Amino acid sequence: MSFFSNLSGLFAAQSSQDRRIKQKTHSKQMRTPRPIKQKPTPVQPKSVKKPTDQATSLAADELVREARAKAREIIVEAKSTALSIHAEAENKSHALMRNLEQQQRSLEKKLDRIDLRLEQLSLKEQNLKKIEAKLNEKKQEIESTKQAVTHKLETVSGLTKEEAKEKLLEIVKQKTAKEMAQLIKQKQEEARETAEQKAKEIIVDAMKYGATDYVSEYTISVVQLPNEETKGKIIGKSGRNINAFERYTGVDVDLDASATEVRLSSFDPVRREIARIAMERLIKDGRIQPTRIEEVVARVKKEVDKVTYEAGKKLCHDVGAYNLHPDLMKLLGRFKYRFSYGQNLIAHTLEETRIGMKIASELEIDVETVKLGCLFHDIGKVAEEPEGSHVELGVKIAKRFNLPQGVIDAIAQHHEDEPFSGPEQMVVYIADAISGARPGARYENYDEYVARLKKLEEIATNYKEVKQAYAIQAGREIRVLLRPEISKDDDVIVLSQKIRDEIKNNVTYPGTVTVTVIRETRAREIAK
Repeated sequence: MSFFSNLSGLFAAQSSQDRRIKQKTHSKQMRTPRPIKQKPTPVQPKSVKKPTDQATSLAADELVREARAKAREIIVEAKSTALSIHAEAENKSHALMRNLEQQQRSLEKKLDRIDLRLEQLSLKEQNLKKIEAKLNEKKQEIESTKQAVTHKLETVSGLTKEEAKEKLLEIVKQKTAKEMAQLIKQKQEEARETAEQKAKEIIVDAMKYGATDYVSEYTISVVQLPNEETKGKIIGKSGRNINAFERYTGVDVDLDASATEVRLSSFDPVRREIARIAMERLIKDGRIQPTRIEEVVARVKKEVDKVTYEAGKKLCHDVGAYNLHPDLMKLLGRFKYRFSYGQNLIAHTLEETRIGMKIASELEIDVETVKLGCLFHDIGKVAEEPEGSHVELGVKIAKRFNLPQGVIDAIAQHHEDEPFSGPEQMVVYIADAISGARPGARYENYDEYVARLKKLEEIATNYKEVKQAYAIQAGREIRVLLRPEISKDDDVIVLSQKIRDEIKNNVTYPGTVTVTVIRETRAREIAK
């Protein structure tokens, strides 16, 4: 439509142009002035049109002819284009019709197949219903026959169905009782024969699994002096240097044992290690004075804190315990400087944890509970609280860090202070015993041990009110029995406090010592 509208606009423009040319020519002719009547003059020839007007008229006619010729060409071309478009549209239409007819025929075939399939399914369904009806009839016949046979059997035997069943079971039990007893006895004997061997295999395998390459190094807190003059520097003027060192480190400094060494004594292994490193650095530096001592001790404390944290982190990662609280790992790192009967606690804990995990996996119990129980069973030995046994302190630490109840029970029961609450707690106890009791694991200075026990008993028996005194639990408790005839009930409290204070001042001991004072009166008579 736009093509034909453009064509009509072109013809309208040409016709308007022709009209304008004619009007212009006519207006020129009208504007030509008429001659004024005058006296008769000689006749002259008629006026002829100017050449310019003729040229203009010829140019306009030429334009019109060209436009008409061009219009005819455009019309012919437009008709040709329209015919080709029409033919192409008809071809596409025929192709679409053919495709639609093919699709329709395909759908009709599919519908025919579906109808056939539905008919077959309907026939099968009818056949299945007939078969089901026949089966129900057979089932009813069988049930009626079964009831008739059962009734006949009950009538013949004089027993009901339940009575016959019980009697049959009783007969079977009587026949198989002897065989069952023999089988049970045989299995028990086999279990006795193999149980001990199997237990040995499990324990040996666990110990082999728990073998570590950690070398236990017993750190003796002794610092060598380069010469005797250094001892004077350590003491300082009026003893101010040695007093400052003892105050900042919390250890006792002994300079009298040897002329070329300094002994540092403290039951806190971390304090003793800090004091040893600080003393070595001060001796090497040569500037031993209270201000310098304070600076060196403070710097060494930070370094040892970092070392203990890394040691605890490594111990946790070696046994596969991750995502633990940093303070817990820092406490475990203090095992690096703690020894129990000569056995380093990091080596003991690593070995025990691996043994416990292996035993737990063999017994198919909770390995995670056993692992954490073995890892933290001795955590109370490095606690900062002064009062309480390492079991009690370990339970407090476990509760403070919200450890699982099974782990808390393992800590509380690993010395049989409480009855075992489960197999996991028993495995922790067994692993601790294996690691501590194996040959070469621990040693003890029996002379010092016996001397400590005797010293505790002597302190108590020095009082006239005391009848007997016994040091028990490896020197962790002393039990005092009073003479009731020369003592009073108030003496129980007074004597317990006096004995406690004297032990604190005169005896060197690890952990705590509990003083138990008992006064009782007994009367005994025999009736004859």
